[in-house]
Amino acid sequence: MVAANLPGYRAENIYRLVSANFAIASSVSVVIPVRNEARNLPKVFETIPNWISEVVLVDGRSADDTVAVARGLWPGIKIVKQSGTGKGDALLAGFAACSSDIIVAMDGDGSTDGNEIIHFVTALIAGADFVKGSRFASGGGSDDITIGRRWGNCLLRNLVNWIYGTQYSDLCYGYNAFWSKHLGALAIDCPGFEIEALMGIRAAKAKLRIHEVPSHERNRLYGSSNLRAVRDGLRILKVILREKFGARRQYLRGKLEAPPIHLLESAIVDAGIAPQSETL
Repeated sequence: MVAANLPGYRAENIYRLVSANFAIASSVSVVIPVRNEARNLPKVFETIPNWISEVVLVDGRSADDTVAVARGLWPGIKIVKQSGTGKGDALLAGFAACSSDIIVAMDGDGSTDGNEIIHFVTALIAGADFVKGSRFASGGGSDDITIGRRWGNCLLRNLVNWIYGTQYSDLCYGYNAFWSKHLGALAIDCPGFEIEALMGIRAAKAKLRIHEVPSHERNRLYGSSNLRAVRDGLRILKVILREKFGARRQYLRGKLEAPPIHLLESAIVDAGIAPQSETL
């Protein structure tokens, strides 16, 4: 089926062919956080389909030729210099720089396959709000995960499923996609690897329509990973518990303690007692 024969087609719409039988009008940005991945990027970009609207590379102060290699591989690539540290901080900067309807987050070490992007986009076009890649769904897999990380992921995943009523088969995986209009609902505010779990939790709390697609995680091509299983596992556990009990704890503490002065000011302004330009 050609684009002109698709339901709802209008001449002014810009459809891009994704496959011989599938075209989309929605634009797609791919965000790739990197640090010293110059040797990996040729293989990573080799898998990214040419119908992608925009590639955003977030560079975490690389000491090699990562940025130059990326510019040579993808003309028009958008380069974002990361000001902070950590994967969560990098993704937040990348998401903020996106200009497309759909945002896809993948890794720059060669472990995620850009050929799978079509599965994420198809699920979103079909009605999902947030799509999680899963190494443990039927058809997925991993060449990289260790037994210890697998068990840790399983325990944390089961905890999230129990607390939030989700049915995730994978929790700690960085291949995800969502409509950019839901970026505010995800409200990303963590700097490290725990961002992968946080996004899944926030999507569930926001009642977004969540769909999992199978994904195969490959081994990192070159270099060493910054992931530390025990340290990052504890950070993820902290995020899970904070998301469940943090707001309640702050509310209870507020019952016993005087609220911050800026909250008092806001309350007075909202009540019409004082103009917003005044302070207490």
